[in-house]
Amino acid sequence: MLTLTGQEIEKIAGLLQKGMICFYQLNNKKIHHLPDDEDYFNYDLTPEEEDVLDEIDDDPDNFAEFTKLEANQEHQVMERFVEKIVKEKGFQDELFNALSKPKAATGFKFLIEDSKYKEKWSEYKLEKYKDWVLEQIDSFNYSDE
Repeated sequence: MLTLTGQEIEKIAGLLQKGMICFYQLNNKKIHHLPDDEDYFNYDLTPEEEDVLDEIDDDPDNFAEFTKLEANQEHQVMERFVEKIVKEKGFQDELFNALSKPKAATGFKFLIEDSKYKEKWSEYKLEKYKDWVLEQIDSFNYSDE
């Protein structure tokens, strides 16, 4: 059964937000992270990262994999943030307008970065990512039974 400390969950959540993919090594309780192929397809792996991938290939049952939210899930997180946290109707409208266009995440982040909600967004997003990590732990434990 996979159990992680709050600190480990927060670390994995933070790495996932940065576009990493994480692997938790069960036998020595170590977190490994690599760039997600989708985000870094021109990235050359370091020798250490290659070694981690070799270890995973050799003993996949010894690793739990954690992936970032899908684009549609991130979009829902942004929408819920606007609905629940943003109080000014005008700014809500701007954010919803940005979320309805192509490159929604970019437009949303551009508006949030220059607002008083920047810190609240960072905290909210981290909490949602921690929830996502917990869901993946539950899924791992369920499939392990």
